[in-house]
Amino acid sequence: MHNRRGESMTAIILIGIPASGKSNFCKDRLYDTHVRINLDMLKTRNREKLLLQACIAAKQPFAVDNTNASPAERERFITPAREAGFKVIGYYFSSKVQDALERNRQREGKARIHDNGIHGTVSRLKLPNKAEGFDELWYVRMDGIGGFIIEEWNDEL
Repeated sequence: MHNRRGESMTAIILIGIPASGKSNFCKDRLYDTHVRINLDMLKTRNREKLLLQACIAAKQPFAVDNTNASPAERERFITPAREAGFKVIGYYFSSKVQDALERNRQREGKARIHDNGIHGTVSRLKLPNKAEGFDELWYVRMDGIGGFIIEEWNDEL
């Protein structure tokens, strides 16, 4: 479905542990086309919900740049998006815990989180699957030189 300006109505859900490349991917690939919904920036679930509702009401493509570790976390965005006619696309960011911890150590200020935040997300992380309501799912990993390798999802993995 498209909005009045002919833009594709897409809801993009980024999934992965902290420091796995989600925000960089969002900035590199979605900055000019999607409103970024990010709890770190918005600070409260109420603000997050209000921005989501505004995007849906305006038929504005959006990207949820959170860890979205569990099906319940993802469902908060998938259900209202699907009900409004959005195409829902998920990107799962694969990352080894040690690599994420190392990238996190290179962050500065508020961007750096405590190692327990990464370990806690790892313990909650459930792989997504199309049955959750995704129209498309993609597997993403960092290529080691600042880019990304994107591969088609396989629920059998």
